[in-house]
Formats: sequence, structure tokens, C-alpha cells
Amino acid sequence: MYSLFVKEIRTFLSSLIGYIIIVVFLLAISLFMWIIQGESNVLDAGYANINTLFAIGPMVFLFLIPAITMRSFAEERRSGTIELLLTRPLTDLQIILAKYFAGIILVLISILPTLVYYYTVWRLGVPMGNIDSGGTWGSYLGLMFLGASFVSIGVFASSLTDSQILSFVIAFALCFVCYLGFEALSSLSVFGKADTLIQTLGINEHYNSISRGVIDTRDVVYFGSFNAFFILLTRTVLESRKW
Repeated sequence: MYSLFVKEIRTFLSSLIGYIIIVVFLLAISLFMWIIQGESNVLDAGYANINTLFAIGPMVFLFLIPAITMRSFAEERRSGTIELLLTRPLTDLQIILAKYFAGIILVLISILPTLVYYYTVWRLGVPMGNIDSGGTWGSYLGLMFLGASFVSIGVFASSLTDSQILSFVIAFALCFVCYLGFEALSSLSVFGKADTLIQTLGINEHYNSISRGVIDTRDVVYFGSFNAFFILLTRTVLESRKW
């Protein structure tokens, strides 16, 4: 399992597109935080925080993470190596988890350079260090939970097809629905008192909760269950070859 995990990371980082994806993510965040004028610009806002990263990050993740995960199983199917992979002395779940955790590490690699933003704002604060570090680290944790959830969706989408493009489209659509779809549904008056329940089914509600800097066990359980659900769906797809 570990060798497959390392192989997935090396394969992504050995390709030019891998670095392009990471650079595009960092460039998009940097433009909104430091270049484009407006409320999202840290210098214009005048507040010692990097909330722009955590507000825009999820929207960028909608494109970034499907691009990271689209080749997970789709490329294996296209190249015909899926059968060779499945005959290794690994269970289907171990194979899925290896690709899943590799995806999370790649998301972490993308996020790590943004710590420069935190240090910069920490230095710019008056007095120096005048930044809500607890809330910031909570927001980083929320971003990682969100990224992990999108990775689980992306791996599932990749297991459905041998086309990387189709895998990207499916993953993007599912991530969008799970992130913003339930919140949009809850705003409709037709659901009445059930709107709060519907809203809690969406990722955004729990992401915003953790981003406040308070780690609620309900949010942790939600993200754990969400990831487990899509991992089990992926396992079901792989096991369907035996039916």
C-alpha cells in the first residue's frame, strides 16, 4: 500500500501538469489577496487576517482537486493497467486508500506555500503579531477537511470512467453540489422547517463552522462520515467487476 501511495505522489509531481495545477492555485489566491483591489485585498481591507484565502480557497479547490484526482483510476482503466493493479496483494480498500491519501498529501503540498501569507500578515500587523492565530489555524484545518472531502469525491468519480476529462467533470459537479447545492436548496421556501436539516447536509455549513476556530465534534464526525461514504462507494464500483 505504501509503495502505491508513493507512486501516486511521484507520478503527479513528475508531470508538468502537476506543477501547473499547484502554481495556478497559488497564483489565483495571490491575485485576490494582494493584487486585485477590493475587500478581498489584505492591504485594502486593513485587517490583519488572511480570510480571503479561506473564502476563495474552496472555490479554487472545485477545479484544483478534480484535476489532481482525475487520473487516479481513469488512467489505469485507459492504459489497461487496472487489472494488473487489482491483482496485487492488496485489497480494493487498500488501493483506494493509497490513492485517497496521496491526493490529500498533494492538496497539503498546495496549501503549505500559503503559510507565507500568514507570516506576511503576522509581520504587517500593528503591533507585530496582531492576528487571530487560533482562528487562522482552525480555518486551515477546515480547508484540509474540505480538501479531503473533495479528494474522496474525485477518487470516486475517477473510478467510474476511463476518461480523465469525464472524471474531472463528474468530480467538479459532485463537489459543487455537495459544497453549495444543499445550501441553495435550504434557501427555498418549499422545505419549510426542514431547511436547517438540509443545510447541515452540505459541506459549506461544516466548513464555515470549523473556520471560526472552534473544533466541534459534530463537524469532525460529518467530514469523517462524508469521506467514508465516498470511499465505500468507490469500493463498490471496483467490486462491481466481480458481479
